[in-house]
Amino acid sequence: MDYKKSSIPNTTITRDMNALCSDTGNVYETVKIISKRSNQISVETKAELEKKLQEFASYTDNLEEVFENREQIEISRFYEKLPKATLVATQEYLDKKIYHKNPSREKLKK
Repeated sequence: MDYKKSSIPNTTITRDMNALCSDTGNVYETVKIISKRSNQISVETKAELEKKLQEFASYTDNLEEVFENREQIEISRFYEKLPKATLVATQEYLDKKIYHKNPSREKLKK
């Protein structure tokens, strides 16, 4: 999912937990699924940001020189304005774009 172009809100929304856990039947399992996906999104975003900012890195040891690169600041601001990883993961869960399974439940069914 391209969360940079999505219509996910940037602020927290109150959600009905009973509706959220309708698939799993367990609030804690639902929160665990969303949190794992959120961690994945956050790691991907951080790696992407570091890769873009690496282009502007200066390797001089002079502490007096402080460069304020406008492109670097704009990139950082862009990433700050993106929706938080938890909001993206929650929206993906609601849209049923997250695949999850519980191995312990699979054993009980057999």
